[in-house]
Amino acid sequence: MAQSPNSAAVSSAVSNNDNKNYIVPLVILTTLFFMWGVLTSLNDVLIPYFKRLFDLSYTQALLIQFCFFVAYGVCSIPSGIAVRKMGYQRGAVVGLCVAALGCFLFVSAANYSSYSLFLGALFVLAAGITLLQVSANPYVALLGPSATAPRRLTLTQAFNSVGAWAGTKFGGPIILGGFATATVITADAVKTPYIYLGVTLVAFAVFFLIVKLPQIQDEQEQGSYSQVMSYKHLMLGVVAIFVYVGAEVAIGSLIINFMAEPHIAGMAGEEASDYVANYWLLALFGRIAGVILMFVVAGNVMLMINAIAAVLLLLVVVFGDGAPAYYSLVAVGFFNSLMFPTIFSLAVAKLGPLTSRGSGLLCTAIIGGALIPVFQGLIADNMNLQISFLVPLVCYVYIAFYGLVGWQPKGPDIK
Repeated sequence: MAQSPNSAAVSSAVSNNDNKNYIVPLVILTTLFFMWGVLTSLNDVLIPYFKRLFDLSYTQALLIQFCFFVAYGVCSIPSGIAVRKMGYQRGAVVGLCVAALGCFLFVSAANYSSYSLFLGALFVLAAGITLLQVSANPYVALLGPSATAPRRLTLTQAFNSVGAWAGTKFGGPIILGGFATATVITADAVKTPYIYLGVTLVAFAVFFLIVKLPQIQDEQEQGSYSQVMSYKHLMLGVVAIFVYVGAEVAIGSLIINFMAEPHIAGMAGEEASDYVANYWLLALFGRIAGVILMFVVAGNVMLMINAIAAVLLLLVVVFGDGAPAYYSLVAVGFFNSLMFPTIFSLAVAKLGPLTSRGSGLLCTAIIGGALIPVFQGLIADNMNLQISFLVPLVCYVYIAFYGLVGWQPKGPDIK
């Protein structure tokens, strides 16, 4: 699931050499990664559910992802300002409360059976998650030596994948159970899971309000966005983050509908949700493998290899049928695993005091998760669902290019 490790925007007021003091805080913060993994992955279940409930086209159904991920573009910079004023711990508390409000708004939307109200609730929920990410990612990066920050972030993000797996594994049957054979369809199936999630988020907020975590002192941001935009490898990285998040979200959003195609599997939504869970589970395995491989393989090489593998798998998806097609689609999850943290690390390399500004641009690029799925939906509506997977395929071609040559640091003060 897409993360936003804005780690270089701050400096630690505690010693980064005393790792053993940070084990408990890291474990506590990891629970946040798990929670927003659950919340984000449930969108993949909501898409086929609302598509049938409200008789939507693919484009209309994928507005779920648009309203969710557009919050990253709208809220990332305001969230960063808020976190600098409140601190990381209080920022997490506020983020949890806002996300809880979004969950409770699902009940009102279900009562009115209004797709527009559901989209509004999703935006509020995502705004809370954005604040959580802006708070938690840099905090994790600072709780230990800077040299091991990428591995630390990748490891904690593995629990985001656990949450994504759990969200679809258990949320799918609850929301989609009996949906295929129901004669009367209502929006009530979303009430119970989102009430429980809202209550859980409130409990987390209370816990984070009272628990004692190490204090981190912020650095002031340096430089301007116009200065940082002169670094070519950063700007190419912004595009890479945009297309990566868009591709990952688009694939996860359409797995259930893809499995329902008669020439693919003709599978009911409840059963197909297990394959979405496996898509995210493979990302977990990939992140664990990646933490090990990072010791011996250069990040840009791993990025290029993973992107090429994703391209090859999507060729099978577009031109194949049956089990080879849907297993290939699910397998892309494994190769997604390292892309975000690797692209992010490569893009901010050698930015020096401008790193904070560069990180902000990269976080804003997560809005790709809002736009690319909708574009794929337009292709699916006007052509067919299977051919629409050429959209993420092209995204991975660009990521392979970035891993091959685009990552090389280029800027006014880089020789």
